[in-house]
Amino acid sequence: MTYLDRAIKDGYAIITGPENKQKIIYVTSDNHTENYNDPEEKVRAEFWAELIYEYDYPAHRIKVEVTIPDRVPTDRADIVIFSDDECKKPYAVVECKRDGVTDAEFLQAIEQGVGNATWVKLRASYVVIIAGATRRVLDFSDDSTGILERENNIIADLPKAYGKPQAFRFYRGGEYTDVDGKKKKAPDIQPVAREDLITAIKKCHNTLWGGGRLSPPTAFGELCKLIFVKISDEQKPRKKGEPYQFQIKTHEPSSKLAERINALYNEQKVKDPEVFTDSIKVDDRVLRTVVSHLESINLNKTDLDVKGVAFEQFMDGFFKGDFGQYFTPRPIIEFAVKMMKPEHDWDVLEIIIPSLIQGMGKIKKCALAV
Repeated sequence: MTYLDRAIKDGYAIITGPENKQKIIYVTSDNHTENYNDPEEKVRAEFWAELIYEYDYPAHRIKVEVTIPDRVPTDRADIVIFSDDECKKPYAVVECKRDGVTDAEFLQAIEQGVGNATWVKLRASYVVIIAGATRRVLDFSDDSTGILERENNIIADLPKAYGKPQAFRFYRGGEYTDVDGKKKKAPDIQPVAREDLITAIKKCHNTLWGGGRLSPPTAFGELCKLIFVKISDEQKPRKKGEPYQFQIKTHEPSSKLAERINALYNEQKVKDPEVFTDSIKVDDRVLRTVVSHLESINLNKTDLDVKGVAFEQFMDGFFKGDFGQYFTPRPIIEFAVKMMKPEHDWDVLEIIIPSLIQGMGKIKKCALAV
């Protein structure tokens, strides 16, 4: 059951209408109604419910489409969390975007959220920008933080129940010990569905490519390095309550995050120097964005077939379109595996005969028949 399912069950929200014309009614936000078929609305609705059940904010203090005070009050904040029952004191402002927006659109959303949240308007302590699994949280609770600060005030996650920001967002086992020695719940990284993994991979590659910052094959090479670092970090032995390293840390500059990621990569270079002969060559801030795309995903526990299909779909369109590379259809792979029944210690060499490629349609039909 998702957070939104729980919110609907508890009467905090209602979804009505036929499947292609659904409306969502935020009951605890003055029955405000929106088009639920809008991809951006789905992101907002799920995070709105997450604020209730994961972050422990009272539902009646979370409002949607809040009018921004101005001489011409036409702008609205997607979500505002208030610190009082009368909803007069904004605590956090949330700007929501559909999953898969470009980095430029995400940066624009940051400016929109900060513009709505800071002193001249809503005067909130925190700003959250969310686009699917990608999130950015900025801390403006300290009066000394400059209005233009976007680097040193990044925190791992929105504080829970009006508390203090935690050092990391994701901890093994779903809990951590705070500075006062108390056990607190926290999310653990989770496996994802195929489409979510494809979206995350595409976002990472677009961030690395940067519209020409790196060539497409170079960007893909850097992506492979970072995915390997993510997987190796997940596999490192750690006790329940210990944080993962491949994630954003509160008030940590991009340069320090890059040091942590490179340290993880260098550990593998020492173990396999013949395999890992090159270093990570990604700008620190770009690296942080890639980490934000991947940090919530448990790649090790994501189903093997899901990972295979996701990478296959991504690489097939990427390489086949630009570089003429060929990927063996999955029915052929399955047929070969069933026929040969390879053992774990076998070395497998795949040879594609050019003349067969032209008739691959027939081969594929044969494989499906078998």
